[in-house]
Amino acid sequence: MAAELHVELVAADRSVWSGEATLVVARTTSGDIGVMPGHQPLLGVLESGPVTIRTSGGDTVVAAVHGGFISFADNKLSLLAEIAELADEIDTQRAERALERAKSDDDDAAERRADVRMRAVSAR
Repeated sequence: MAAELHVELVAADRSVWSGEATLVVARTTSGDIGVMPGHQPLLGVLESGPVTIRTSGGDTVVAAVHGGFISFADNKLSLLAEIAELADEIDTQRAERALERAKSDDDDAAERRADVRMRAVSAR
């Protein structure tokens, strides 16, 4: 069993993060999943939620992911997201305003997106 796995986090419009990791935690339609080196092959549907990547260097990378797919085989993990933002890229004040606006507009979809962004920021 390898000590690390190769991770590619890709959004529809760009490559978000790529590198070696020891653990990736993501939310799927079947629940939260942790993928470590040597995990059984899998293919799943991503739910909106934070994705946490523990890098081989010991750092933690957090991204807000909104929908997509997760695939793992041969120690290569692909996260293909409709939308993905690294927590470090998220403007916290803007995300807070978006969450409040979505709540006041009673826009459930926008509220879920804003909530995921805020959870990613707080997890970094």
